[in-house]
Amino acid sequence: MATENYTPDEKDFSILRILQKDAKLSVRDVANKINLSPTPTHERIKRMEKLGIIKEYTTVVDRKKVNKGMMVICMIALNVHNKKTAGKFIEEVEKLNEVVEFYNISGDFDFMLKILAPNMDEFHQFFVNKLSEIEGIGQTKSIFVMNSIKESAQIL
Repeated sequence: MATENYTPDEKDFSILRILQKDAKLSVRDVANKINLSPTPTHERIKRMEKLGIIKEYTTVVDRKKVNKGMMVICMIALNVHNKKTAGKFIEEVEKLNEVVEFYNISGDFDFMLKILAPNMDEFHQFFVNKLSEIEGIGQTKSIFVMNSIKESAQIL
């Protein structure tokens, strides 16, 4: 994983692991955990931010506690496979707040969406009034998640 002639070393990976678990830690706390002084730790963090290795800092919210308890994985195949149709579809889906993850995939379907809704009625309204109104959809398959076994944004 090299970026602009910069390859993260083990100290950088240690910083990333720590920040993925708790991005609110101070630079001093991170530095103490990796046995490095605060100034070079801060420089490493700033370099990784500038290079886009660290994309953003975010808060993980319990979806059930904010009335988004239903999770649906929706697979979509387009009826026409060309750049214009796919581009318009992507543009429209990106506007939908209910869609929290969106992937272009291979296989029988072209796209996979992770959708959050308060309940089945709200999902149905979203599906009928928003998602299915987007031009270019040929086939859909919705998978309703019964229980989340593991959810994580940590990649290291």
